[in-house]
Amino acid sequence: MRLLVTGGAGFIGSNFAHYILARYPDYHVRIIDKLTYAGNLENLASLRGNPRFEFVHGDICDAALADTVTPRGTDAVLNFAAESHVDRSILDPSEFARTNIMGTLSLLEAGRKNKVGRFVQISTDEVYGSLGPTGTFTEGSPLRPNSPYAASKAAADLLVRSYHRTYAFPGVVTRCSNNYGPFQFPEKLIPLLIANAMADLPLPMYGDGMHVRDWIHVRDHCAAVERVLHQGRPGEVYNIGARRETPNLEIARLILRLLDKPDSLISYVKDRPGHDRRYAIDPSKIESELGWRPETSFEEGIRGTIEWYRENREWMARVRSGEYLHYYRRMYEDRQRTLSELS
Repeated sequence: MRLLVTGGAGFIGSNFAHYILARYPDYHVRIIDKLTYAGNLENLASLRGNPRFEFVHGDICDAALADTVTPRGTDAVLNFAAESHVDRSILDPSEFARTNIMGTLSLLEAGRKNKVGRFVQISTDEVYGSLGPTGTFTEGSPLRPNSPYAASKAAADLLVRSYHRTYAFPGVVTRCSNNYGPFQFPEKLIPLLIANAMADLPLPMYGDGMHVRDWIHVRDHCAAVERVLHQGRPGEVYNIGARRETPNLEIARLILRLLDKPDSLISYVKDRPGHDRRYAIDPSKIESELGWRPETSFEEGIRGTIEWYRENREWMARVRSGEYLHYYRRMYEDRQRTLSELS
């Protein structure tokens, strides 16, 4: 198969490229990535020189380029490209609308024109909004996004649906819970906590730290996307999750314990606007229809992730410099509160 992987220098996209090329020796992967702050060619370093791998530096919003990188004969497009951090979407929603909505539209038009065999839209459980203390998101749950990021992803998902219904376009949507694992940019919770704990820096917790997410290792997510690529039904949505709901505070304490660091490093900061309290995914559909199930336990995955960051300190130091430090200070250091202020 000949695949176009958008956003393939980012966290999940680069992991998918490594996964699919290792698993299928006759597949060719072309990556397009704009190389914004979260796109990193170092994530693809081990693929250099591989004749089945190709990298294109470019913006998926460029319709002419999207058409060029999706020629006839492309078996599938996997759209991992996205602005994905909620906090950044609160600061600047416009870039999220541009990349996540108009970029998806550009790819859909290129795919329709050039008759791609399959289009997999990589989305998020955040399009469903927030849950109460019980219940799970199913594919039939209403879309109720509560952040500009989630709203832009919901809009993109609906574009894919509309192309299937209007043009019989072979689009399918996956909505996954929170990922963690190698190559994740340290603005996201787990690598941020690991990096700060390793450096004996405060571990910032929004609000009371009891916001709940369903966590899945990126390797399991890649395996699920592969099943959807090969077996998913066009026009369908598949939820992907590991049934591992965990409060943020519990994750911080686990990471500190595994690194033999004190809980006193936990630092509470002012909560962000519109912060969803709880997500939980029901992955029954992909389990029953496609036979996929996660294989990595949460503690095993966290241990492996910590070890990866320990072994890749230079990678982490480079991505945490410059613009990221300015952003970090803006989001966390100016919002810290003591535990007494919280209570």
